[in-house]
Amino acid sequence: MLATDIAALLPRMRRFARSLTFHREDADDLVQLSMERALGRSEQWAPGTRLDSWLFRIMKNAWIDEVRSRTRRDALFVPEEAGEHVGDDFAEAHQQRLAIQKAVSLLSEEHRLVVGLVLVDGLAYKDAAEVLEIPVGTLTSRLARAREALQQILSDQTRKSS
Repeated sequence: MLATDIAALLPRMRRFARSLTFHREDADDLVQLSMERALGRSEQWAPGTRLDSWLFRIMKNAWIDEVRSRTRRDALFVPEEAGEHVGDDFAEAHQQRLAIQKAVSLLSEEHRLVVGLVLVDGLAYKDAAEVLEIPVGTLTSRLARAREALQQILSDQTRKSS
């Protein structure tokens, strides 16, 4: 039963993982690691509580562990698939998506987490605060600062490209 409920959340987990990692392979690895941890520690989940919040918290903690263990932490690489549609009609939209991905990648870890949970996955503020284990007020202020930072980064990118 729990494994079936967890499997139903896979698309949301994958979406959140992509918002954290920006790379399909890293996101897949993060989802797999989170699933292993969740299934291996299923006795820690309290029935009647939100399964998605529990899983997102596991994923957040797994990602923090991964980031801490990487030695080339600040290296930014454009994914290989970023050049697939050069010259296509999708080029402008693709460029905008890449600009947004780059802007989000420049945010601090705490800002990327709130953006991923609230703006990408669509969690309610209360649920996102529960996942991050912070008060709702802290979440809203982080989200406001993250939005401001994103706007500043994107406007700086626009000025540089003009």
